[in-house]
Amino acid sequence: MDAVTVTDLVVHRGARQVLHEVGCSVPSGQVTGLLGPSGSGKSTLLRAVVGAQQVRSGTVTVLGRPAGSAALRSRVGYVTQAPSVYADLTVRENARHFAALYGRGAAAADAAIADVGLADAAGQLVGDLSGGQRGRASLACALVGEPELLVLDEPTVGLDPVLRVELWSRFHALAAAGTTLIVSSHVMDEAGRCDRLLLLRDGRLLSDSTPAELRARTGTDDLEQAFLSLVQEVAA
Repeated sequence: MDAVTVTDLVVHRGARQVLHEVGCSVPSGQVTGLLGPSGSGKSTLLRAVVGAQQVRSGTVTVLGRPAGSAALRSRVGYVTQAPSVYADLTVRENARHFAALYGRGAAAADAAIADVGLADAAGQLVGDLSGGQRGRASLACALVGEPELLVLDEPTVGLDPVLRVELWSRFHALAAAGTTLIVSSHVMDEAGRCDRLLLLRDGRLLSDSTPAELRARTGTDDLEQAFLSLVQEVAA
């Protein structure tokens, strides 16, 4: 069963069309990567999935309901590119605040902080953290609600390679436990870490497939080269 289904989605921003009849599906319990260059429409598509984007036409169904439905608020977690935590609170205070909103206790908040590798910084003010640490604090606050669908907009930007590997391991552990994840990135070397790939360019979906299917279609093991092949195919 698919956790998310997008059908003929069209989004305009002012006079400019940002998404062009995008259609795709996100399987449950997997890590789906949304990849494409900056400005390709990734964040707009993610906002449509969480119900925060006005659309011109088309439909987005999330966990069997229209995107943005009130019943989805406790079932969908969303981490934006800009950290969505309180700078004047500590990491622990932020996590416990969001835990309380979800009806969970301090233990759940502390576990989420540990899961993102911030246990040693739990007592620090978020405003004193590095950009990468603030992003992980936001992720902890999303994880504490144990959402069925977790939508992450470029969560690994600014992280060193070791932390990126650790986060991706955490993403796959969540998927193995039943969580569905959509992870956007403009770094093509992260494509191979995904169970399924959505490749977006200039607001148009070039591919909705597994990495293996994409390699077979383009005849190359290099996923970045595969993406370039798709761009050339569309241009031709």
